[in-house]
Amino acid sequence: MKLYDSIGPNPRIVRMFMAEKNISMPKQAVDLRAGENRQAEHLKRNPHGQMPTLELDDGSYLSEVTAICEYLEEKQPTPPLIGSTAEERAECRMWTRRVDLNICEPLAMGYRFGEALKFFQKRIPVAPEASPGLKMIAANRLAWLNGQIAGKQYLCGSRFTLADILLYCLIDFGNQVGQPLDTSNVNIAAWFARVGERPSTKA
Repeated sequence: MKLYDSIGPNPRIVRMFMAEKNISMPKQAVDLRAGENRQAEHLKRNPHGQMPTLELDDGSYLSEVTAICEYLEEKQPTPPLIGSTAEERAECRMWTRRVDLNICEPLAMGYRFGEALKFFQKRIPVAPEASPGLKMIAANRLAWLNGQIAGKQYLCGSRFTLADILLYCLIDFGNQVGQPLDTSNVNIAAWFARVGERPSTKA
């Protein structure tokens, strides 16, 4: 296998997932700033022109962060970062979906349509008028999540999972691009500090 890697929160999610599982593989950097991901060679690997992309041993390609992580979990189940039972896997997938749909997507789109508009407007359809509303949605859902994780070590209780990795990488990204975590979300702030102590965050 080979990981086509780049800057940005999405490739970082996969790298962090791999680090937690002690999975190593060759990596090939793709230059997003130069638009390499939008060129024909990469579009053959991923027609959306997005990052990251995983090249499988049979020469086929897999993209989308959750799909890549699910695949790696099946190839190397230990340590489990999605789950060891149907119930654990369902719980992780539930939280991963909630985090991705309600927090990660609006946060990222708020940035792409706002501070990063000049970079993205020639690459993807953009809606700059939507940026403030998307940022508000992400902040609102983070406040909701703050209540949900009260008394919990991680999103799935005592289990550290893909849902935590996804959320950590996007909150950390938000902190760097004008959407800092509201410190009134004390439960999430404590969770963020807890996750930040894991060596995998350096991946």
